[in-house]
Amino acid sequence: MSELIVTTDGPVLRVVFNRPAQHNALTWAMWDGLYDACERADADPGIKLLTISGAGGRAFVAGTDIAQFTAFTDGEDGVAYERKVERIIGRLESVKVPTLAVVQGYCVGAGLIVAAACDLRLSVPGSRFGVPIARTLGNCLSMNTYSLLVHHLGPARTLDMLMRARMFTAEEAHAAGFVGEVCQPEELADRQTETEERLLSHAPLSMWAAKEAVRRLRVANVPDGDDIVATVFGSDDFHRAVPAFLTKQQMTWEGH
Repeated sequence: MSELIVTTDGPVLRVVFNRPAQHNALTWAMWDGLYDACERADADPGIKLLTISGAGGRAFVAGTDIAQFTAFTDGEDGVAYERKVERIIGRLESVKVPTLAVVQGYCVGAGLIVAAACDLRLSVPGSRFGVPIARTLGNCLSMNTYSLLVHHLGPARTLDMLMRARMFTAEEAHAAGFVGEVCQPEELADRQTETEERLLSHAPLSMWAAKEAVRRLRVANVPDGDDIVATVFGSDDFHRAVPAFLTKQQMTWEGH
């Protein structure tokens, strides 16, 4: 089975992250496939909606596959990675048709960013949302990604999530306005169908104008942050944390 399943269901393009045994952690190929799906959504005039979900019911996406970071040698590798992520997230955010993330289980790290780049989000009560890098890898995010989180959560909640490595419940994410609706697992399929039908019945240009205006407001003043990324991804802490995480060893942070 493909790690990323992309299918057309009438006017809906469905993208499913399909590594359930790995909690759908994203490989480079899955990142690239997501970009291609966005291109496909905009190129096909028959597509009116893009939905994204994770296979298995235990995770939407639980981050980028950590094993891929073992090849990083210095801070510039981190800069290149974050630029790649920014390019793909930017492409998802700018898709012309409405985008809907359907979250079950862990929505963590890269998964949270993918969900944040979508227009709307549905969830079930057991889902968890966060970016716990302060206690796992000791890496950081791009300036664009920080902007996306602050845009959705505000600076206080963003810092609480990142600095305390907090995992928000679905109810907390809903209270923060990040998740539009929380429903029981047995109701999720029906609520997704209802949401899709409502979006498909609305004026495409009105919805495009709304999402494009919000996107432009967010990105209007995003500063450069490559120096931050290079410093953190080039640190000794990060290069010790990756193998420690993979071997489940306790990490002692040195701050350099």
